[in-house]
Amino acid sequence: MSIVLLPATTLMAGVDEAGRGPLAGCVVAAAVILNPLKPILGLADSKVLNERRRNTLYGLIIDCALSWSIASASVEEIDELNILQATLLAMQRAVTGLSLQPDEVLVDGNQLPKLSMPAQAIVKGDSKIPAISAASILAKVTRDRMMLDYHKDYPDFSFHLHKGYGTKQHLIEIKTFGHLPIHRKTFAPIKYRLQV
Repeated sequence: MSIVLLPATTLMAGVDEAGRGPLAGCVVAAAVILNPLKPILGLADSKVLNERRRNTLYGLIIDCALSWSIASASVEEIDELNILQATLLAMQRAVTGLSLQPDEVLVDGNQLPKLSMPAQAIVKGDSKIPAISAASILAKVTRDRMMLDYHKDYPDFSFHLHKGYGTKQHLIEIKTFGHLPIHRKTFAPIKYRLQV
């Protein structure tokens, strides 16, 4: 897939999400328009950065970007629409929430949300396009912070560690304590528990 090079004056937004795979919590998306006059060193796919580095870059992105927006789709929307459609909805909301209207949107992955401006889906875009890397960092840090809050609300669940993913520890917690309102009821194993 070829990537169209944009004129220097074109406003380009990068978009990415965090939280498609977990069993609990919303899916979060972010959109970022970077400022070429305030370059941010070290932008990369959020998954290859440690937590401290992600948090540092999060602050730099918030301070230096021309525009940024973070949005989500709820557990209820995930269960109603399915995770792909809920993810695209969160991305659409993130782009709509930008204070500046981008001329072009580059989205990580192979699917595009419904948008009013030209857009491209770029597989592994979070490791190729700095604005998508920035969006991946905003989405990941935001969702991780939500999971820390969930751990305070539900201390029997180690959301601060597994972030809602289907780890061995999380599966044991579900088996021991049951599922919570923040669990995705259309995801196994919650779906199977509800069918019993």
